[in-house]
Amino acid sequence: MSLTKPQQEQLLALARQSIAHGLETGRPLRVNLGDYPDELSQPRATFVTLARLGRLRGCIGMLEAVRPLAEDVAENAFSAAFRDQRFSPVTHGEMADIDLHISILSPAQRMQFSSEADLIAQLQPGVDGLILQENRHRGTFLPAVWEDLPEPAAFLQHLKQKAGLPSDYWSDTVQIYRYTTEMFG
Repeated sequence: MSLTKPQQEQLLALARQSIAHGLETGRPLRVNLGDYPDELSQPRATFVTLARLGRLRGCIGMLEAVRPLAEDVAENAFSAAFRDQRFSPVTHGEMADIDLHISILSPAQRMQFSSEADLIAQLQPGVDGLILQENRHRGTFLPAVWEDLPEPAAFLQHLKQKAGLPSDYWSDTVQIYRYTTEMFG
């Protein structure tokens, strides 16, 4: 399901409103789904990414669709601004310089592969988002990360590290899931 430009703009405005509401109240904006078209009320998984002056400033999201799209965007925008542990909370003074990007995820599909080399050969740079899972270790990279890590082997190595594993780790029990995103902002 692709969103129309006005629907994308509505979600971007909602994300910004949720952050502004958070600055005033310390809580995400409550969403009245009646104010949004049906497409924005369907359960969808999203990530909201904040950038300031061209640098990452926060990124939080959900890998599974557990709430309506508009609610997910409002919650994740607030969390990206105030709960991303890699950054201090966004301040009033930064708001004018914050760029918002929303990624809507497709349902993840488990990949089948016979080896690490087979997995790497199947990866689609610029298209695939990946979830790596091994026991209690889990990490994901959105498709946008390919811009910084265009080589499939390096993409996978960094994803392992993000999941808390050594970059050269491999096991026959590693699970990899693939998804795509509709990104705008």
